Amino acid sequence: MSAAAPEAGLSGVVFDLDGVLVESEHLWEESWVACAAASGYVWTSSDTAACQGMSVPEWSAYMAAKLGRDDPEAIAQAVGDRMIAALEAGRIDLLDGAAAMVTDAAMRAPIAVASSAPRRLIEAVLTATGLRPAFTALVSSEEVARGKPSPDVYIEAARRIDRDPARCGAVEDSSNGIRAAAAAGMTVVAIPNPVYPPKPDALALCAKIAASPDDARRFLLERLPEPRGEDTDP
Repeated sequence: MSAAAPEAGLSGVVFDLDGVLVESEHLWEESWVACAAASGYVWTSSDTAACQGMSVPEWSAYMAAKLGRDDPEAIAQAVGDRMIAALEAGRIDLLDGAAAMVTDAAMRAPIAVASSAPRRLIEAVLTATGLRPAFTALVSSEEVARGKPSPDVYIEAARRIDRDPARCGAVEDSSNGIRAAAAAGMTVVAIPNPVYPPKPDALALCAKIAASPDDARRFLLERLPEPRGEDTDP
């Protein structure tokens, strides 16, 4: 698939959560490491790379196989509990510029989250950060057949905001997320994660490689309709 650079306007936006709106990718790795250690397995960076973008059922099944366990549901619950505890401890913070990126886009078009995080964590994070009211829809990849890099979660997010995926922007930070959004036919904006950078082949699928959420915001606002009855300066 070649890089997408459409000039046509957008009518909706779908955001990833971890690494795009909040700084939390390192906490997922920390939780996987701790859960694996409790079963005597040494979690590696290769394991993290394999699981990034997977749905909850997919990564918990991966972990169960690596750990020699047959209870992926219990593993998913334990990891999810650690993430909720991190949120309650104030360890999951909005990225600089993320709030403005979300709220400005929501003034112009319906927006959604398409995340590999469990639904309960998506809801909790957006509520804690005050961003929940801006979103028309939230979709966890545990709600669809396949996780990222398959396009399922992005296609479902577009359906829930009643928009054609080809008229939606998608904001991502990881290789598998970029691949998923591109496979759905969306205009992909990457905000590359500095710790877990996307692969070059994934970045080649992007219409924009943004330096920051504010850079991504400007790109989106140039392609979204003006708020009705308002004059704005992106």
